[in-house]
Amino acid sequence: MDTKKLRQKVLDLAIHGKLVPQDPNDEPASVLLERIRAEKELLISEAKIKRSRKTVKTADTHHYENVPFEVPEGWVWCKLDDLAFYKKGPFGSSLTKSMFVSKGDHTYKVYEQKNAIQKNEKLGTYYISKEKYKELNAFAIQPFDIIVSCAGTIGETFVLSKEPREGIINQALMLVRLHNRDIETFYLLYFDYILKEEAYKESKGTAIKNIPPFDALKNFYIPLPPLAEQQRIVSEIKRWSVLIDTIEQGKENLETAIKQVKNKILDLAIHGKLVPQEPSDEPASELLKRINPKAEITCDNEHYPHLPKGWAITSMQQVCSLLDGEKQDNRPMTNIDVKFLRGNSSGKVIKAGKYVSANTYMILVDGENSGEVFKAPIDGYQGSTFKQLSINENMNEEYVLHIINLHRKALRENKVGSAIPHLNKKLFRAIDVPIPPYAEQERIIGAIKLAFNRLDTIEESL
Repeated sequence: MDTKKLRQKVLDLAIHGKLVPQDPNDEPASVLLERIRAEKELLISEAKIKRSRKTVKTADTHHYENVPFEVPEGWVWCKLDDLAFYKKGPFGSSLTKSMFVSKGDHTYKVYEQKNAIQKNEKLGTYYISKEKYKELNAFAIQPFDIIVSCAGTIGETFVLSKEPREGIINQALMLVRLHNRDIETFYLLYFDYILKEEAYKESKGTAIKNIPPFDALKNFYIPLPPLAEQQRIVSEIKRWSVLIDTIEQGKENLETAIKQVKNKILDLAIHGKLVPQEPSDEPASELLKRINPKAEITCDNEHYPHLPKGWAITSMQQVCSLLDGEKQDNRPMTNIDVKFLRGNSSGKVIKAGKYVSANTYMILVDGENSGEVFKAPIDGYQGSTFKQLSINENMNEEYVLHIINLHRKALRENKVGSAIPHLNKKLFRAIDVPIPPYAEQERIIGAIKLAFNRLDTIEESL
């Protein structure tokens, strides 16, 4: 189940007036809107806010052309400018780091983007003097103001407390002050989920997105339900949120359980407890002699006592090697690096490198994920952070790979090097490899695939 889409669907139903039933006894939203507009006019008359340069049409849905969709009876369409005062932070040289002072009794806080993103008004260490505060008073916050991140991570909102520290917003914030706080919760739902998407559509720039220009922002349409219905909508959304949170937690728990089951299956496999042994199988001792005639043949050790009859045990260095490909020049080929293997790059073509053929196993030996194994999808050049993993032909490759994966955590936690962590090759080569007869290796891999496929099917259905 895609819970993100489910959340979006719940909100879509809410915004379209289809989440809760309408009640004909509710005060119409047109009455609420006129009350909000009256409160706005009062603020204008008291010179607390300025009138918009563009006059917004008044009344109900029919006064607007090309509204996004039809709304239920009792609802109205309005514009964001009808509902709130908007103010972007000071521009350019109006506020720079050189103007900041140490925190004191007579200093004023500069609210930053992280206050909105992390939902905490106490974060931040930037302050300005009383003189600078008076100069930038147009950007001053008030109790219960909504601050909005408007650069980089856009559209994150936070409602200030009833007693926030006096201060101003910086360039990366927008201030929203509702004319009537009764609609706050519904407004925030709309802003947080719908307006954020619109902001991305309208935003300028490429690498860093910004809140759309004010003229566009103020003229965004918002469907306004009756106040009583807003309250029912909010309650219903909260009920759905609790349910979806429960589903997500259950999904997370099941995913963890599936991972644990897979590890248990592998653990049973390398202890000879996943599939039955066959007395007719060639013993692993003969297999090990072919791998290395001089190898010491052992059937048990302290980590794997009482291995099944016919099994042997050796070290990883006996069954696989870490190699570099043959250097080649003047042959343009794809650089098979981590980004390419993870699908994050189409692959850079280089003229020289260490050749690696398609279907060759490669193990990361540099970086945080050292020990992770990939398979080269094409011929190319070995990425600088890789070694080729050559598994002895007498071993089932997949069986050896499963053993490596079982030790991924230990390899990751025991890397060497300071600036750039590297695979602990000594630890890797010393990994114990319990070796079943080759025929049993194949039966083990068959059983693992069957079990893993069933578990993957369950996980995909979540």
